[in-house]
Order: sequence, then C-alpha cells, then structure tokens
Amino acid sequence: MPMGHTATAQAGSGGLTATEHRLANGLRVVLSEDHLTPVAAVCLWYDVGSRHEVSGRTGLAHLFEHLMFQGSKQVHGNGHFELVQGAGGSLNGTTSFERTNYFETMPAHQLELALWLEADRMGSLLAALDQESLDNQRDVVKNERRQRYDNVPYGTAFEKLTALAYPEGHPYHHTPIGSMADLDAATLEDAQEFFRTYYAPNNAVLSVVGDIDPEQTLAWAEKYFGSIPAYHGKPAPRDGGLPEIIGEQLREVVEEEVPARALMAAYRLPEDGTRACDAADLALTILGGGESSRLYNRLVRRDRTAVAAGFGLLRLAGAPSLGWLDVKASGDVEIPAIEGAVDEELARFAQEGPTPGEMERAQAQLEREWLDRLGTVAGRADELCRYAVLFGDPQLALTAVQRALEVTAEEVQEAARAQLRPDNRAVLVYEPTDDADSTDEDEEAAK
Repeated sequence: MPMGHTATAQAGSGGLTATEHRLANGLRVVLSEDHLTPVAAVCLWYDVGSRHEVSGRTGLAHLFEHLMFQGSKQVHGNGHFELVQGAGGSLNGTTSFERTNYFETMPAHQLELALWLEADRMGSLLAALDQESLDNQRDVVKNERRQRYDNVPYGTAFEKLTALAYPEGHPYHHTPIGSMADLDAATLEDAQEFFRTYYAPNNAVLSVVGDIDPEQTLAWAEKYFGSIPAYHGKPAPRDGGLPEIIGEQLREVVEEEVPARALMAAYRLPEDGTRACDAADLALTILGGGESSRLYNRLVRRDRTAVAAGFGLLRLAGAPSLGWLDVKASGDVEIPAIEGAVDEELARFAQEGPTPGEMERAQAQLEREWLDRLGTVAGRADELCRYAVLFGDPQLALTAVQRALEVTAEEVQEAARAQLRPDNRAVLVYEPTDDADSTDEDEEAAK
C-alpha cells in the first residue's frame, strides 16, 4: 500500500485533518474523514488550465471539461451523469486559468462508483473520443460563450479586462472560454494530444472527504487508478511573472447595449499563496466587500452616484492576482465623477489605513467564508486539491484561516498604498448606446 502522512489543522479550522498519499504512477490522494453526515465528496484537480494553452488553440482546457462528460471506454454517452445522479449524487466540472476540476458528492455507500467513474475517464477517454463527440461539445461550448459572454450585458468585461491587464503573449492574456475561431480550428488530433499530455495521474490530485474509511478508500484508489500509466512529456507552463506595477493606466471605452454606465477596473496584486495577497484581500474587503464597505458607503449611500459598488479578488498562483472593481452608475451620472470618488477613497485608505473595527470586521468576514468552505465536504475537498496542485501541500488549506488572521493593519495599509493606485490598473468604461437608452425609456413607459 502506498505510504502517506497525516497532519492536523491548527486552531481556527475545527481540528480538521487530512492524510496525503502517492500512488506509484504519481497520483496524489488526499483523504479527510468527517462522519457528521453519511456523504462523501470526490474532487479531482488536473494541473491544466487556459494558461497552458498556446496562441491559436485557446479554449482546449475548457472544451475538455465538456468532453470528459461525453463518455469513456466503459461509460457511454451521458452515462457519467446518469450513474451519479441515479445513485443520489451530484456532479460537475469547472475550468480556470490554472486548473480543471471534476467533482461528485455521493451518499457514502456509493463512493466506490464515483472513484471508478473518474478512473475510467482518466484512463480511457481516448477510446471514446471521436469527431462526432468533439463537434458536439465544441458547439455546446460556443453556445455557452454566446449565452454567458457575448449576448449578456457586460458579459465580455472579464475577457476585455484580462486582455488589458496581461499583455499580448502572456499566458493569462486570454480567458478559459476561448475564442470562436480557435474552437473552430481545434482538430481531433489537437484534442487527443492535449488529453495525453495533461490528463495523466501524475498531473492530478484526488481528494476524498466525508464519511469514509481511509484504508478502504485508498485501496479503491489503488485498484481503479493504479494501473493508469504516468506521462512525463508535459511542458512546463510559461512564466506568468510581471512587474509589481503596470506603470500606466490602461483604458478602454466600450459602447454597448447595457442598462447603465459602468466603471470596472483590474489592479495588479501579489500572487496567491503569499502573505501580501492575504493583506490585499483584507484591503479589498474593507474597501469594497459588501454594504458596509467604504466604496459602497461613499458611492451608493452618500453620493448616490452608483447603484452598486464592490471590490473582489481573483487569486492567481502563477501570475499577479487581480483586484476587481465593479461600479454601476446611477441615472445619468458620468463616469469621471465616480472615478474621482473611487480614487479619493483609495488614497485616503492608503494614507490612513484601516480602523481597528474595519480590521476586525474584514477578518471575521474572511474567516467565516473560509470556515463555510471547509465546513462542507465538497468545499474542503476542493480546497485540499487547490493547495496540493498550486502550492504542493494540501495541509495549507487547513491553516489558511490562521494566516489571514495574522495579517496586521500596517500590512493592509501597505498593500493599498503600494498597489491600489491609478498607474496600476486596467480600466473598462461602459457607455450605453442610444438603443439601450430607448429600450429603458420604453420599459419605463410600459410600467
């Protein structure tokens, strides 16, 4: 049986534990017992995302997320969904810049089924991958792009801001959805080579959390995954490093049929897994995390120039993270008035720092969010995989709460002073077209 080690979480995460094991083919297996409810979560992270794609072939990582549900050697068509849901479980998969993940939450006595299904598609997807399934899922992804990006208000904002914030040729310059042209250009050979390169056991982490017998679970992992061969030809991801500061304000004005003017911006922030990133997270929480935040109080409550204002953090491990500002204007308010107020608030925060009350509220908010994640078997399975894949150690998931609580007010102030500045952001301004204005007027008249 493969060797493993155990570590216990520090105070703050409820005494949760996890053990880590490695199969002979390189698959890392992370187990965490939790007998509170008779369910088990299975999570499988592959170390592949849109950052691993090359120019002209974007969207393959996301396309594969769909292809993995199209059947494998022993599971045909829609069988993966049918078997899991028929057993009382739920499942899905997602793609990001840095990983692709697949997950099931099962009644505990159906855990073996989920492990068998994941192993079957890891080991034998190519046996079922043909031109028909590729064409089918390519059309599904293109339709998803239309529904979620191209045909909804502000739908392409994330794509546009990412392209501004990361220069041409940078591995994070394009988003996981991919372009229509690249999706059309992808061949069956491209797909087969992508799978062989990235869907190997030594490029994955499997976590199982919940009402499990660890010894039995590890035996099943060995039984179903152990014979899948490793692959050692994966190229190293391209370097995503960039200077700490962009050095100038990058801007784009978008005239579209949107319901209101909007100011969006992406600030370049420290990489995930660092104390500086945790400090930036707290700064963004104080400035724009909810209705008690400084920007909400200033723009929505006091000035009434906006109907919504918030800051979020896109944590990235292989490139600078992004601080994400999103403000929707009120009525006919012009963007310069909003932008001036935002810059005033950021400058004041950089000069004065957070109050003790703000620090306490922000840390409590982040702690609650973390404990909510770790408190569910699916959330914990996902975080164990995340820290194993991106930082090499799943145990870090169990101590992340503590690290966020150790950040000082001085560090939060320094994060804002150093990086929440006009020369370190990409800005997107949405201006409604006349069509949108007339539509709004028609709607008002109809009320």
